[in-house]
Amino acid sequence: MAFKIAHADDGDMPVNHEINVTPFIDVMLVLLIIFMVAAPLATVDVKVDLPASTAQPEPKPDKPIFLTIKADHSLALGDVPVTHDGLAGALDQLIHGDHDSRVFLRADKTVDYDTLMKAMNDLRAAGYLKVALVGLEGSGSEGGANP
Repeated sequence: MAFKIAHADDGDMPVNHEINVTPFIDVMLVLLIIFMVAAPLATVDVKVDLPASTAQPEPKPDKPIFLTIKADHSLALGDVPVTHDGLAGALDQLIHGDHDSRVFLRADKTVDYDTLMKAMNDLRAAGYLKVALVGLEGSGSEGGANP
């Protein structure tokens, strides 16, 4: 009983130099579809450079109310620009005077503390006492020493 062991250097066995790329293409198409669906959901309409926070994130409501202080100290309620004087009326119109609603306040990290406090005072004067500050989730230890 004789048998032959084939070696790669033998000329008898052909070498297959083709790679089956069909599974690779299938995976790439699925990833493309996932990113095409997820990318519009991840965009932010108002550009704000938020500072980082180490606090545990709270569950967000279905339709959060964002008050944004931009780098030029202008205000935006959702995507709509508002003035400090028109903030109370815009909030009342948006949430129909429900003063128990939580207002999420976010500000660019270049905004000074005085401007942030002025916006919080405007919210308090309008009767909105539930204010949540928004920050990026992260280490929060950038550029500062621990006390």
